[in-house]
Amino acid sequence: MLKKKGLIYCPNGEHEWEKDTFMTPHAMVIEPGIIRIWGGTRDSEGVSRIKYIDVDENDPRKILKISDRVSLDVGNPGCFDDNGVILGDVLRVGNQIYMYYVGFQHVQKVKFYAFSGLAISSDNGESFKRYSETPILDRTTTGRFGRCIHTVLYDQGVFRCYYAIINDWKYINNIPYPVYDIWYTESKDGIHFENVDRTLCVTTENDEYRIGRPKVYKTENGYEMFYTRDLVTKDYIVGRAVSKDGIVWTRCDDSFVIEKSAQGWDSEMACYPVKLKTSNNTYIFYNGNGMGKTGVGYIQVV
Repeated sequence: MLKKKGLIYCPNGEHEWEKDTFMTPHAMVIEPGIIRIWGGTRDSEGVSRIKYIDVDENDPRKILKISDRVSLDVGNPGCFDDNGVILGDVLRVGNQIYMYYVGFQHVQKVKFYAFSGLAISSDNGESFKRYSETPILDRTTTGRFGRCIHTVLYDQGVFRCYYAIINDWKYINNIPYPVYDIWYTESKDGIHFENVDRTLCVTTENDEYRIGRPKVYKTENGYEMFYTRDLVTKDYIVGRAVSKDGIVWTRCDDSFVIEKSAQGWDSEMACYPVKLKTSNNTYIFYNGNGMGKTGVGYIQVV
């Protein structure tokens, strides 16, 4: 059973680089008793940078620390991430933490490009340094406009990667929106990936035009995936799929529903779920209205 617990945090203009928003969150137990939640904050131009907050492991409503600096800033001018970065995944690799992120770049004839980068922390997540100023998941024939990492699992001796591919645009009320679905690839080291797309996992159905932000977890019965899907009616809602092998997936969207509240921060939208199991609890952190413009809250699984 899912028990909504409410809003945790949203920036309110403390710095010029964080006017509002805490989008595409990812949570990790950074040390005993402390959950670190990273998310993307937007400035007045809508450009996102990644920062973190620390919350109590047994009561995430209790904020222990709000970082006053960015964990990952925008890239240098002309680079693939010079117009914003959002979080993909955070993974411990040896004594380092790998942060996979999506970098945005403005171009002239489409709305943006979005490709995936890697930043690495050697101080337990306090600061991150880019592995490269070029993407680790770059353009392909099937992913002309975007290849966006959102989950990397170290499993069975390989890094298993789930990502969204953008290869088209759909105009709704004369506004272009990216069209994407969910794909799978692997890497031996979590850094070098094939520059080809081979395995389509979950694609759009019925009146959906995009389905993405896959968050994948290993379970006793195989794997489960949470994602967010967008309808042509502009209903932005979550979904779920299950798999025995992590490659062939069966959708079961009705098995996982985050109900919107009657009013308040998540009354219009509930999206981007990410699950965290701690020693005593299981939480789902998620975004509310405006794809995270109103902040991050959580649900307790009971």
